[in-house]
Amino acid sequence: MTDVVIRRATLDDVPAIIGMLADDPLGATRETPGDLTPYQRAFEAIDGDPNQLLVVADRNKEVIGTLQLTIIPGLSRQGATRALVEAVRVAASARGTGLGTTLMEWSIEEARGRGCAMIQLTSDKTRTDAHRFYIDRLGFTNSHEGFKLAL
Repeated sequence: MTDVVIRRATLDDVPAIIGMLADDPLGATRETPGDLTPYQRAFEAIDGDPNQLLVVADRNKEVIGTLQLTIIPGLSRQGATRALVEAVRVAASARGTGLGTTLMEWSIEEARGRGCAMIQLTSDKTRTDAHRFYIDRLGFTNSHEGFKLAL
């Protein structure tokens, strides 16, 4: 993936990011790419927060991947800081090329460089291929149960 640059996302990248979020069975039911207004507001909040890093994978000025890295200072584990990875997506045209590995390895190194003691993520229970990827390819462990409550 030598022709790919991972960089901080800009407001101009939002349509491509939302397109990738909507381009899967789960995202298709919860994203509305026809109205970018709420996404643009969210982008401004993310971009203005020093503990948030929304990045894209850019190949020849085409956005082909994305993820959000959140840095979480905490008191547990002797005041350890952790990183949370969210919304990892690879464009259909780039799937199977190793870009997911590149993005995740980048996030691990970025978290390490920011002094994080661990990196964590959640993945929908239906994404069994993604679970194998995180465990078999990247060395994550399935150590916790996650819970959500819609508000």
